[in-house]
Amino acid sequence: GASMAPYLGDIARVLQATLLDHYAEVRRESCRCAVACARAMPEHFHMQSESLIKPLMQTISHQHYRVRVDVIQATGAVIQFGNGKSVDDVLSHLAQRLFDEIPKVRHAVTTVIGEWLLHLRDRYSYFHKLIPLLLGSFTDEIPENTKLARTYWEKIGLQWEKENEEDLKDKMDFSVSPAHYPKGETRPGLGCRELVSRNLYKILPGLCHDITDWVESTRIKASQLLYTLLLHAEDHITQHMELLLRTLYQACSDEESEVVKNGVKAAELIGTFVSPKVSLKLITPAFEQTPKASCVMVLAAVIRGSPKEVLQPHVTQLGNTLSQAGVCQRSEEVFYMEQLLYCVQALIEVCQEDCKEISLQLMKVLVTIMAIPSSQDLKEKVEKTMSSLAEVQQLESFLCLYKQHIIQLLEWVSVSCEGWTCYSPEVLQFEVITTHSGPVIGGALDDFILILRTCLQPNRDPQMRLKLFTVLSQLLQKASETINSQGLFPSYLETVIKDILAPNLQWHAGRTAAAIRATAVLCLWALVHYEMLSPKEILKVKDELMPQVIASMDEDSKITRLMACRIVDVFLKVCGRQFDADKFKNTYTEVLKRLDDASCDVRLAAAHTLANWFKCLKGSDVKSSMEGHVEFLYQELLVHLDDPDENLQKAVLEVLKEGSILNPDLLVREIEGVVHKHQTPVYCNQLLHHIQSAKEAA
Repeated sequence: GASMAPYLGDIARVLQATLLDHYAEVRRESCRCAVACARAMPEHFHMQSESLIKPLMQTISHQHYRVRVDVIQATGAVIQFGNGKSVDDVLSHLAQRLFDEIPKVRHAVTTVIGEWLLHLRDRYSYFHKLIPLLLGSFTDEIPENTKLARTYWEKIGLQWEKENEEDLKDKMDFSVSPAHYPKGETRPGLGCRELVSRNLYKILPGLCHDITDWVESTRIKASQLLYTLLLHAEDHITQHMELLLRTLYQACSDEESEVVKNGVKAAELIGTFVSPKVSLKLITPAFEQTPKASCVMVLAAVIRGSPKEVLQPHVTQLGNTLSQAGVCQRSEEVFYMEQLLYCVQALIEVCQEDCKEISLQLMKVLVTIMAIPSSQDLKEKVEKTMSSLAEVQQLESFLCLYKQHIIQLLEWVSVSCEGWTCYSPEVLQFEVITTHSGPVIGGALDDFILILRTCLQPNRDPQMRLKLFTVLSQLLQKASETINSQGLFPSYLETVIKDILAPNLQWHAGRTAAAIRATAVLCLWALVHYEMLSPKEILKVKDELMPQVIASMDEDSKITRLMACRIVDVFLKVCGRQFDADKFKNTYTEVLKRLDDASCDVRLAAAHTLANWFKCLKGSDVKSSMEGHVEFLYQELLVHLDDPDENLQKAVLEVLKEGSILNPDLLVREIEGVVHKHQTPVYCNQLLHHIQSAKEAA
């Protein structure tokens, strides 16, 4: 016992040597001796305790975990019964042991820190250094260690509460539990909360530095500890907001998902405990500079954590911030847009019916997210979010949202339409609004047609015109479900044809120009095919369109040639009998060339068009002046009657049958002149038989 005091120096020198012995068991026994010595001579031990710290710290990372456990326990006793100033020398080593792979080592550290916080003489001086180590064990993967840490912390809080009862009297008597508290969390005792609040200003700078450490495990541990500290600090967080937000922006952009997850949880606590007046005032400037995905992530978390009634006065400000072009159009990164979507979802989830105030702003954001080239999965999420926004406003579906805002949305994108290029985000937004709104767009044709007329002039950016023509083509193919849902589109046909389609059917060099002509022809075919272009309208526009459509039959694109043939066919049916000799001539010469087309579909369409040409000529006043051309046509068609494609042979046979009515005798002479040259004279014989039958019938 105390009678060994005169020999304490000798004992210390012996232990200094044996603590570094090569044999592990000697080191363990030395640790036990150090603990026994500290307990036996507490009044004198402090004079020699410092001399043992260095050898203990040299042994604390020994490869045998039992040695590490004994060293930690010995360190606890040596400092508790010795000189408290040595805490600074051992803290970093103990902190390192909290990352130890062996649970028993971490258990030992938790015990030692807990005992110091309860019984160390100078503990008040070291609270800010010891509290993080104990709270760090709250997230230990072993439940036993977590439970131990929480038990110690509860005792420490109660003890500190008792020791400072006078100071805390008002808070103990009049403290009110917050109405809004994180789900699944139990509120710590008053003593625990006060301990953290009073030491937070000393703990945070170092902790925030650790969250950006290069070691992954350190960043994870620091982010877990940050959440625990903020849960204790509650509204005391407010005075540390600037530092916290800077740290959370970095944590939320970390490559390690666990750090991001903890950062988001910590940001939710800011929403719970800090007034939005303060938090939004500090977060909003970050958006005005160069908003990053991490900033949006933090804002979404703050919104999620906020109580509805507290957030309500700031809903309009949030909606305006998110819908700013500098925020929602800042990046085309899918990750950034996902965070923006989560922000909108958080607003809808928290504010519910209050979102009606900012319904238009949220629709702008959702349209912008949907407009970026991304996965189908993100588009489905956006659509689901639109449905949620409609639901909180008691609307049937997201189409009702479009109905509510379609004019404002079109005005929003059209503000800059005179300067649009293929890179303008407004082009993609316009595409989403028009194609995703379904039948609603049929009620906003004034703005829709005005935008198209402005942007589809031949002097505008070709790539942009191509995009818009593709949109128009898609809409025309389902006109009854989109632009003609209310039957109003026919009243805009003259503008569409004369101001939009006709100027873009004119020939210009280049692949993009050819693609534009192709989509313009497709649009015209859709108008004709779905009978939106009535015979009366065709008569009005035939003189302007016919030459350009005929020219389109010589395009490189197969689909353009095919559509052009079909359009000419329809035009012939409607107004072919009114053609003069020049129009008849120009039409057949171009259509005849298509019988040599590389595409079977185009050849068959050309044959069908020639059959209608003959029908129109039969009832025309210029029939007599076209005899030479009819003779030439007979000669050319008889050549194609020997085509390798049997389908075309049959189609040409039908054309000649139709044409035989004009001059049957001439056709018979032409057939007799070439029948001996044909590989398959059967069709010639069929044709002769048809002519003979027609004469007899007459």
